[in-house]
Amino acid sequence: MKALVVGSGGREHAIVRALRRSAAAPEVLCAPGNAGIAADAECFPDVAADDVDAIVALATGHGVDLAVIGPEAALVVGAVDALEAAGIPAFGPSRAAAELEGSKAFAKELMAAADVPTASHVLLRSQEEAIAALATTAYPTVLKADGLAAGKGVILCADETEARDALDVYFTERRFGATAVVMEEFLEGEELSLLAVCDGENVVPLSPAQDYKRIFDGDEGPNTGGMGSYSPVPGLAGAAEVEEIVERIHRPVVAAMAERGTPFHGVLYAGLMMCVDGPKVIEFNVRFGDPETQAVLPRLRSDLVDLFRAAREPGGLAGMSAEFDDDWAVTVVLASAGYPESSSKGDVIRGLAEAAAIAEVTHAGTAARDGEIVTAGGRVLNVTGLGPDPAAARDRAYDAAGRISFDGMQVRSDIAARAVARLASP
Repeated sequence: MKALVVGSGGREHAIVRALRRSAAAPEVLCAPGNAGIAADAECFPDVAADDVDAIVALATGHGVDLAVIGPEAALVVGAVDALEAAGIPAFGPSRAAAELEGSKAFAKELMAAADVPTASHVLLRSQEEAIAALATTAYPTVLKADGLAAGKGVILCADETEARDALDVYFTERRFGATAVVMEEFLEGEELSLLAVCDGENVVPLSPAQDYKRIFDGDEGPNTGGMGSYSPVPGLAGAAEVEEIVERIHRPVVAAMAERGTPFHGVLYAGLMMCVDGPKVIEFNVRFGDPETQAVLPRLRSDLVDLFRAAREPGGLAGMSAEFDDDWAVTVVLASAGYPESSSKGDVIRGLAEAAAIAEVTHAGTAARDGEIVTAGGRVLNVTGLGPDPAAARDRAYDAAGRISFDGMQVRSDIAARAVARLASP
């Protein structure tokens, strides 16, 4: 069989490698891919991930048997709908179902209808309306762009002054391209990511993960797309807790989508805050998380092709589960100079072979130039260490990451430190 993975980041590189482990032994294509993915799949760098016509033409021209859509932008513009209409089996939600990530206002309305716990909120459609709301809100408060923002459209505001400054970012600078902003209650607790494969009716949870969104140690600095992750998550999400979350969060959403005539097929990612009164949804994504995927998929022992194929069919996942090995995975992100506000490109990367001998290295923002691998994005590489416990996996990840260098490289030093501390304490 032939499988096409659409996207160019570390998430897509991890998916490519997981597909190659399938018993179906697929020939894997990737569009557009990157310099690292090119070692594991045939890449088509001239096909943009959100160019639906070009993706369909590539898939039909190469006789693709299964297309897997990685980035949210391609899903929101209807890549799955177009591929299926052309007779190409595609894994991911339809354009209508992808609105769950495409609009935070839509997601909030659906959660209210499905009685899914989340932060209280108000939708602000203009700067004037927003400024009026600031006087009556409780602080800290959270502002979110109502649309796709590559994981960077959230601003935590400690007081009204910070909130007014944030409104300028959204409405005056239009930094995230949003025409509306969701202002919501600040939730206290610890974050958890739980991804699940869905077939429109059934929900198969994957192993839980925890990611680190801010650029600096100690969760300081601006939000990024994610600076690291680990899986599983001790103390927060054992088997019983995962089932409780799925029953309270995922299944009601899948049922509500089906009732509306937009059944959800694909990966439903619940970004959760584990509060004292139970889990509450921070956000929904409609695709594999990044960098959670880089920590989750290396531990997957079920056949990913089987899960993807079953998810396309209504009820196809009935009786299926996702099995994982007992190893822990810790993923450390290496980011370029200036990230997340900007990103340095063209810096030569050294030490890749040495790192790959110790840990799994997936490429996120790289390119080939004159026989060398160079930086080509904000998040450049993901280094994933595996081990029998979080300490061993973490040591392996940082050992490998320490062998890689490029100008201005940014690395958090505290990824999975809380997991190690939690297991070390009674």
